[in-house]
Amino acid sequence: MNVAVPNSFCPATVNKAASKVKPSRLNISAPGNVFQGKKIQCSAILSAKVTPVSEFEMETKKHHLLTTIQDTQRGLVATADERAIIEETLVNLEGYNMVAPIDLVKLDGTWRLQYTSAPDVLILLESSARLPFLQVGQIFQKFECRDQSNGGIIRNVVRWSIPSLLEEQDGATLLVSAKFDVVSARNIYLQFEEISVQNIKISDELQSFIAPAVLPRSFLSLQILQFIRTLKAQIPVTSPGNPGRQQVGGLYYLSYLDGNMLIGRAVGGGGVFVFTKAQPLDL
Repeated sequence: MNVAVPNSFCPATVNKAASKVKPSRLNISAPGNVFQGKKIQCSAILSAKVTPVSEFEMETKKHHLLTTIQDTQRGLVATADERAIIEETLVNLEGYNMVAPIDLVKLDGTWRLQYTSAPDVLILLESSARLPFLQVGQIFQKFECRDQSNGGIIRNVVRWSIPSLLEEQDGATLLVSAKFDVVSARNIYLQFEEISVQNIKISDELQSFIAPAVLPRSFLSLQILQFIRTLKAQIPVTSPGNPGRQQVGGLYYLSYLDGNMLIGRAVGGGGVFVFTKAQPLDL
């Protein structure tokens, strides 16, 4: 499923007749070289009225969105025309949900990435497609905020692997953890704390090399296997030039949220992210 501190802010604007907003592009990237976005301008499109729709109509609209993005490989191969159609569909959905404040009970849980236009994440997906030694599997965002009133924890989770060394697609987990606070009806502020690599699952080939299946496994070889499986590398997140303080963060605009879909945009640049609800992750 790495944010640089943005210097622009694009909250939803609501007048008495209600409005329809096209927020800025999202960036949920972590610091450093994991994901890095670029600052862009915010823009808003106001309409005179938000027309109520039935639950059936909303589900139809969401189904149309998922159908539109399903062949884009999470946005990697989407053309400019396809992105324009997807953006129009997104804005249409966002308009029916933007006035409601963030529901932390609905937000709590694990969300699987279905589509993004964020350049930093697309670079990661493109590297996986081009480099034979890297595989990127599922990407998630996990929110822990059910029992909170004004914030919680967010974890960006990327499943990845190195063929022949780790298990396919799910050989290891890159985890970027942050605290977040609700700062307005639809905006949360993220304060990133740590990047870690964990849940390493080595391949059968590597296990056979370390401890051949045809020979009795020695105490040393078993200790090596156990060490690799439990290895966890952790790196605190700090601001460049100020290593003593953790100040890397940014605004995240949750433009649509219901029981099974989450759409978010990073304030200050990045791209849009479309998530659907997933099974809980054991991290």
